[in-house]
Amino acid sequence: MQRMGLCIGLKPEVIDEYKALHAAVWPDVLAVISAANVRNYSIFLREPENLLFAYWEYHGSDFTADAAEMARSPAMQKWWEICDPLQQPLATRKDGEWWAQMVEVFHHD
Repeated sequence: MQRMGLCIGLKPEVIDEYKALHAAVWPDVLAVISAANVRNYSIFLREPENLLFAYWEYHGSDFTADAAEMARSPAMQKWWEICDPLQQPLATRKDGEWWAQMVEVFHHD
């Protein structure tokens, strides 16, 4: 299992909309996430900075392949079409990143 953390900004004028969307995530989107071997997925919001932090545990053996399969899903594509304009990627993210990947520096069970 690999723990993964990512972060991105959230536009302040859409916070309520973003919360409402994630309070009722579509079952098809949840199924795609599960099929991609992603478990224990959480998104946290830090206000007033409007920073989203996503955490999940990846239980597969090839995240790149599972992420690509997830991206091919029509349900996920529609979900991202709605959610992506609400987000504000960090200026410091790497090329090709939307959510900026984070490095785990500490863990304790």
